[in-house]
Amino acid sequence: MGKEQLPADFVSRMQELLREESDDFFASYDMPRTQGLRLNLLKAERAAEPVRNILRDFRLTPVPWCDTGYYYDETVRPGKHPYHTAGLYYIQEPSAMSAVELLDPQPGETILDLAAAPGGKTSHIASKMAGRGLLIANEIHPERARILSENVERMGISNAVVTSAAPDELSRRFAGCFDRIMLDAPCSGEGMFRKDPGAIEEWSPSHVELCVSRQWDIVQDACAMLKPGGTLAYSTCTFNEDENENMVQRILARYPELQLCGMKRLWPHRERGEGHFVAVLVKNAEGGSAGEQPHTEAESKRGGKSRRGDKPSAERSALEAFKAWAEQDLPGHELPPGAPLLFGDELYWLPAGEGWSWSEHQLRGLKILRAGLHLAHLKKNRIEPAHALAMASKPEQAARAVDLPPDSAEVSAYLRGETLSVPADYKGWTLVTTDGLPLGWGKASGGQLKNHLPKGLRQFK
Repeated sequence: MGKEQLPADFVSRMQELLREESDDFFASYDMPRTQGLRLNLLKAERAAEPVRNILRDFRLTPVPWCDTGYYYDETVRPGKHPYHTAGLYYIQEPSAMSAVELLDPQPGETILDLAAAPGGKTSHIASKMAGRGLLIANEIHPERARILSENVERMGISNAVVTSAAPDELSRRFAGCFDRIMLDAPCSGEGMFRKDPGAIEEWSPSHVELCVSRQWDIVQDACAMLKPGGTLAYSTCTFNEDENENMVQRILARYPELQLCGMKRLWPHRERGEGHFVAVLVKNAEGGSAGEQPHTEAESKRGGKSRRGDKPSAERSALEAFKAWAEQDLPGHELPPGAPLLFGDELYWLPAGEGWSWSEHQLRGLKILRAGLHLAHLKKNRIEPAHALAMASKPEQAARAVDLPPDSAEVSAYLRGETLSVPADYKGWTLVTTDGLPLGWGKASGGQLKNHLPKGLRQFK
């Protein structure tokens, strides 16, 4: 892609910004785009052999700014491998990995990913949280929120709530609530020109102005939701200063309680990656923001069991039924801190976090796609375990598990939704794995394993 194929206004802006480096910058558009993946520590830390396999087979080389990030050879197709289905890794542009590394999430914290789809930064945050604490992943666009929810499930994340709400709706519910907020702001996408030619067609100076206005609106809601002492990471995949440094200066001018603790730019002519910008701001321990309305003590003590008229007794009964099932088929599984929550006939485990208590107004009327870990479908007189539960489980926790080699005909058959043969003494729900990584459920009877991989996840090629 030559310079002449880029918008003229963009070219002149970048020449002014980069000056003597601009020729090297534009030359980078003729270089191949970088390909990357990031290991999911929720699974990789107990999957030494699969990790060794992909290091070798995918010809991985480390990404300097992310300990779990790797470049892979452009001839490799990791998205087609069973390890990808099992959530061992997330395919992610290498520069984008820098944002969560700088946010530095910790286990046990309460964290918000405010514009989270498709889920790269959400899964990175969850990987660092190690299953402890509460992660709210939000995406305003319904279809993108659905993809986000599917990726949360695939990666085996048990402590995330996926919502689809406007930022101002969240700020009214969660004022002053979060230890860390990731705001990967919707932007003009200049850093994606090499990766996505469609971004070039959408770009214009007026589009940049529209993005700046939208970013400022979202930033104000993010700042209102940050706890005193909390950390905000503001990131974009664009180059212009209006959406980056100038936006940061505007934030600091409006919110004197925030301090800039770090700022990083990644350029495609300097690093192996597309463009990315990250600024990290910390709110002083005494600071408050205009418009913050922390929920009252009375609201906090209501807890998280009440939603849309659901009766706590029904939730308790559903949980008891699930526990009775788990005692037989998943005896090693332990639920983290939280509470049962019913969505119709679907039983979820709503994570509580550490030091967190859901208030009624935070849940009522909020569009929730995934209320924590999906445990089960409630059928008449029986429990059917949810796919998400399989993806968050380990083979040693299950009463029965069938492990399939990743390059076998059997694993391909399972991913197509076919029935498998199992030992004749297997009877009941069985966890299907590949090299110890979960793929889903099957139900064994009479030497046959009926496939319970959701139809929407089956691979027919």
